[in-house]
Amino acid sequence: MTLRLTWQTLADPTRLRLLALLSNEELSVAELQEILHLGQSRISTHLSVLRSAALVRPRREGKRTYYSLSKLTVDTQQMLDAAWLTLREIPETSKDGAALKVVLGKRRAAARDYFNRIAGRLGKSFCPGRTWAEVGPLMAQLVPNVIIADLGAGEGWLSQLLAQNAAKVIAVDNSPKMVAFGRTEMKKKGISNIEYRLGDLSDPPIKPGTVDIVVLSQALHHADQPAQALKAAGRLLKPGGRVVVLDLNQHHFDRARELYGDYWLGFSEVDLRRWLAEAGLVKIHVQLLVPDEKAPHLQPLLATGERAK
Repeated sequence: MTLRLTWQTLADPTRLRLLALLSNEELSVAELQEILHLGQSRISTHLSVLRSAALVRPRREGKRTYYSLSKLTVDTQQMLDAAWLTLREIPETSKDGAALKVVLGKRRAAARDYFNRIAGRLGKSFCPGRTWAEVGPLMAQLVPNVIIADLGAGEGWLSQLLAQNAAKVIAVDNSPKMVAFGRTEMKKKGISNIEYRLGDLSDPPIKPGTVDIVVLSQALHHADQPAQALKAAGRLLKPGGRVVVLDLNQHHFDRARELYGDYWLGFSEVDLRRWLAEAGLVKIHVQLLVPDEKAPHLQPLLATGERAK
């Protein structure tokens, strides 16, 4: 292929993004789909063009095909280096690096999970004492004696677990009926270290810098502006405090809006990492949990971040 045709191949922004990704790591079509949020046929077409231009090379591994950057001539490499200078003009490129890290993290986790699954064949049958009914109270005993904000607390079942060891739990919900119910429940059960407050996730009625742990359990997908809600949560923390988010991985089960009143259909790992960082938090960690066995197989997601000391 002539250098002119090579340059024409590099003129397409999507192909340029593909080459930039493959210059860092060998990736499968499925992984490229996840990073670029493009359909398989479109990515395969671009890869076919790049392969014809001798810019990428495939490697077959079982049923999967992985692609990497070809060994290039000096002239072609110089041309590619020049083309990469235009990447900064492609808005989507700024997210590619973060998405690549997430995909590679999943790849490593999948390898670990495989060996974890086969170790002793644990988990093939029901194991008594390992359901939430037992594990929940166990975990509650590990909660430190600190001040915790449970944002989007609902009826307060999680607040009650946290309150077993916490110094104080401030339960916040935007539903007056939920708050009234929660207050009645706490009084009925004689729980004195839970305080219910009426308020919104984007502006919780809590003084900034007074909380050790902020919990948003299945609450963030009800927020109008989740990024703002996380910024508000971050402001509540004392130095060294932590935000913990339990929510859902991004999904397409649209009926969740009418069934559960969800505003957002889950969140991507990349967005949660970015929002936690924008909230001024450090030591950010996002972990995908085991999907629900029943359809639509929604997958929980756990995200954490800390306020610098």
